[in-house]
Amino acid sequence: QVFMLALSHMLFAASFSMIIPELPAYLTSLGGAEYKGLIISLFTITAGISRPFSGKLTDTIGRRPVLIIGTLVCVVCSLVYPFVSSVFAFLALRFIHGFSTGFKPTANIAYVADIVPEHRRGEAMGIMGMAMNLGGSMAPPIGSELVNSYSIDFMFYASSGCALVSILILFTLKETLPNPQPYSNKLLKIKWADVFDDTAIAPAIVTGLTYFLLGGMLTIVPDYTVHLGMTNKGIYMTSFTGMVVMSRFIGGKLSDKFGRPIVIKWGTVILVIGAILFGYSWSPTTLLIFSGALGLGYGLLAPAIFAWATDRSDPKYRGRAFATVYIALEVGIGLGAFISAWMM
Repeated sequence: QVFMLALSHMLFAASFSMIIPELPAYLTSLGGAEYKGLIISLFTITAGISRPFSGKLTDTIGRRPVLIIGTLVCVVCSLVYPFVSSVFAFLALRFIHGFSTGFKPTANIAYVADIVPEHRRGEAMGIMGMAMNLGGSMAPPIGSELVNSYSIDFMFYASSGCALVSILILFTLKETLPNPQPYSNKLLKIKWADVFDDTAIAPAIVTGLTYFLLGGMLTIVPDYTVHLGMTNKGIYMTSFTGMVVMSRFIGGKLSDKFGRPIVIKWGTVILVIGAILFGYSWSPTTLLIFSGALGLGYGLLAPAIFAWATDRSDPKYRGRAFATVYIALEVGIGLGAFISAWMM
């Protein structure tokens, strides 16, 4: 089950990551160059808004339906991009597309927490993170290559295809929530308690502060790669997420052995150093090296943070706890993207 879920998660990540490096140029071609900062911000805002709903539904109707709903959004949105002809329609579609990451990752982490014993949680979170980052590292350069060799429409269709295969894999998995409820519109009524889980506040704060940097990087670097003479705008993501993939498993294992706090502290230190060096990139080579340093920091942080959140959560409300952490993640990325674009 863990392997199949990881494979599905990898394809899901590949679906929405594949198109990221080409979206700034695509938006510019529609006449919306001044709105580049909204490409990531709108996506993450919607993801954040949908987290309380995904968390509540994950804890009521089950993990598998929420996994499928989130991935289905990727299938549909990627099919619609080629038909967008205005800046408003593009931004509206990005807003809708954000529901995908608002739903699937929340249910994905809850599913893993259900089937993995406590002493291997960090390792399991690392594996899931590796799968997502593997998809994220392979897909951007592939997407750019598809645009260069075929067309941007072809890239969007390939993105949709990846999400479709991800859904097919999900149908092979069994539901892990005991006694799931049938869906009812009443479940969409959200109370304050459904938005923030008290047990997840500390992991959420750490997540929001550290992922602010990632939002800025995702927004600025595609244009910066062009400035440095890099023809494939997705290569920098390969360096970044490639290092994340390699360090995720290690970070998870270390958090199981030495505890979550110490790994989180060292991951943050590495992230700070990597960010300072990243700001002084003067060539494609240094950009790739320093992107890798940032990847190392995030690779250590992420599995430890989610294992920490799992340790602190009530099993009955794991979806809500993970939704709280993900809300902080989306807020951090969204603010980082918006502020960095505004400062350019």
